[in-house]
Amino acid sequence: MTGAAADRTSETGRDLARVGILVVSDRASRGDYEDRSGTAINAFLNEALRSNWIAIVKIIPDGADSVAAALIEMSDREDCDLVLTTGGTGPAPRDLTPEGTRRVIDRELEGFGELMRRASLEQVPTAILSRQLAGTRGHCLIVNLPGRPAAIDVCLTAVFPAIPYCLDLIGARRLEVNPDVCPAFRPGS
Repeated sequence: MTGAAADRTSETGRDLARVGILVVSDRASRGDYEDRSGTAINAFLNEALRSNWIAIVKIIPDGADSVAAALIEMSDREDCDLVLTTGGTGPAPRDLTPEGTRRVIDRELEGFGELMRRASLEQVPTAILSRQLAGTRGHCLIVNLPGRPAAIDVCLTAVFPAIPYCLDLIGARRLEVNPDVCPAFRPGS
């Protein structure tokens, strides 16, 4: 998957923003079914982002260890500015994405999880079972999303207006959004 551009240089000459899409699913990692959640994230980003970017996609099995290792790989070695995970955020025994995420983040940003659950609760009463969270690791923002494509759209629509400014604050590459799709907020703009 790729974003709006095929080359590695944006209009300003900086490297393209690198967005990690981490699908956490035992069944998808084994090839038991075709993943639709990573595709839903990519589709949202293609609509919401105006700036050029590149997607780094991984599909891994559930588990805190596998999530932590993949997040370190994506943030530190793949140099992602933003990593969006999908799956593993419920109460089932194998749903350990938040645990893996907490192992590797420097700071948790509680407001992301709160807003995603509130937005999801307007759609389904089971949103209270969700354990999404977000945090930073160096210059990378990591956001845990649910696994259902419809829920991904609800959650990204809710939190994405804050993501470009968060990336600015942590020293990540700049992301510009399509204001008709995502009215991002930056102070003074």
